[in-house]
Amino acid sequence: MHIESITLTWVRVPLVEPFRISSGAVAEKDAIVARIESGGLVGWGESSPMSGSFYSSDTPESCWRELCDVIVPEVLHREVSSEQELPGKHFASVGVETALWDIEAQQRGIPLHRLLGGVADRVDAGLAVGLYDDTSQMLRTIETHLAAGYKRVKIKIARGSDVELVKAVRGAFGRELPLMVDANGDYTLQHAGVFQRLDEFNLMMFEQPLAGGMLEESAELQRQVRTPICLDESLEDLSALQRAIALGSLRIANIKIQRVGGFRNALRMMDLGRAHGLGIWIGTMPELGIGQAQGAALSSLEGCTFPTDVEASDRWFRDDIIDPWIKVEGGRITLPSAPGLGYRVDLHKLGRYVVQERQFTQ
Repeated sequence: MHIESITLTWVRVPLVEPFRISSGAVAEKDAIVARIESGGLVGWGESSPMSGSFYSSDTPESCWRELCDVIVPEVLHREVSSEQELPGKHFASVGVETALWDIEAQQRGIPLHRLLGGVADRVDAGLAVGLYDDTSQMLRTIETHLAAGYKRVKIKIARGSDVELVKAVRGAFGRELPLMVDANGDYTLQHAGVFQRLDEFNLMMFEQPLAGGMLEESAELQRQVRTPICLDESLEDLSALQRAIALGSLRIANIKIQRVGGFRNALRMMDLGRAHGLGIWIGTMPELGIGQAQGAALSSLEGCTFPTDVEASDRWFRDDIIDPWIKVEGGRITLPSAPGLGYRVDLHKLGRYVVQERQFTQ
């Protein structure tokens, strides 16, 4: 396809409540929306790093510079394809890369999830709950959102806030609730005893217990516990996943479209994970509606054995930039049948929440 114009819109949308993990918290969601025009079609993508770099070194500021100075000049007025590897770091390039897939799906007249190879028209959704100062508040949040039928619950843990949190959730909701914990790399191998204690609570997985680069240590921890270890931040690219598999560092892989740089890389990593018998699921940051819809689409592929982190738009955001909003009904998200992404981007909303905008044309 020939790229005729690209518009980048940096937006900032308030959250319903602060999103807090072991390494920091945010009260607003920053995202850079990419609008690409080609042959009379418009494709949408989202570059969605967390502000403050508490998840990765990429920030909205660094991605904005990279998109404007490196990535857009490379693809504008050129023939490109959705399978093409783009320059730049993953959190920046994903905004353009995923928009190209949107256009290609429209060109073929099929929904995005079908272009990706999806086999389902509805996907299971999981509830994610951040850290709270008050355990009772965490329990109330879980109870409120379980009414939508979410298929599993994920709670964040951190050093000193772990075993007792899980004990409280099990006490309130029972041992049959599908439950997992996410440490965002806050622990070291010296804390193996914490995870051995957590082994007793019938958890689905320990997500990213150790820091991203600790693949050898993660393999050792997996040998010491029964519960499967899931890696997230560790899996930045295909080579990292290959190394983690070779070491035995994981049994489950969380694939995030933002972290790995788009659909092309995500599909290759999913193929590798399936070939080695890993459990796979699709995580989110969370993103705004464009990125969430993309995550739901990818979750429809065969081999996604656990519910996605994609949640209803009103779970995290006071507003969203897509129409209609993403809904979770009976714990599932119904994927749109229209060609492409299947959601309309509300230009009025983009204007309401804009931080800055640049248009690139001839």
